[in-house]
Amino acid sequence: MGKTFSFVVGATLGAAAGTIIGILVAPRSGAETRAMAADMANDAWDNARDMYDQGVEQARAAVNDFGPMVDAKTDELRAKVDLARERMDQLRETLNEAVSGGAVTPAVDVEVEFADPLKDAAANAEA
Repeated sequence: MGKTFSFVVGATLGAAAGTIIGILVAPRSGAETRAMAADMANDAWDNARDMYDQGVEQARAAVNDFGPMVDAKTDELRAKVDLARERMDQLRETLNEAVSGGAVTPAVDVEVEFADPLKDAAANAEA
């Protein structure tokens, strides 16, 4: 507590001394200095408002561009899914024709295993 208290007291005394010296050696009167400070504050406020408006415009533009991009990607994905379905239908027809023509005999004792992502993840976690 001693070091913190000493620092706070020193900082307070230093700020007070700086303020007093600044007032005594100021090249302008108080009214002029206040007017300059007000102008600087107004300029800073205007700059901040302009930056905010630019940010809002950029965010709106990004949102407006995002919707069509998502729609395009969705359409692209749908086209790929439709193409895959068509290819599976072609392969199914080819297989059915081969089975019905006698060129291929279906194996009755073959079991088809489907991948279970949860089971695979559990097995990988145990390993």
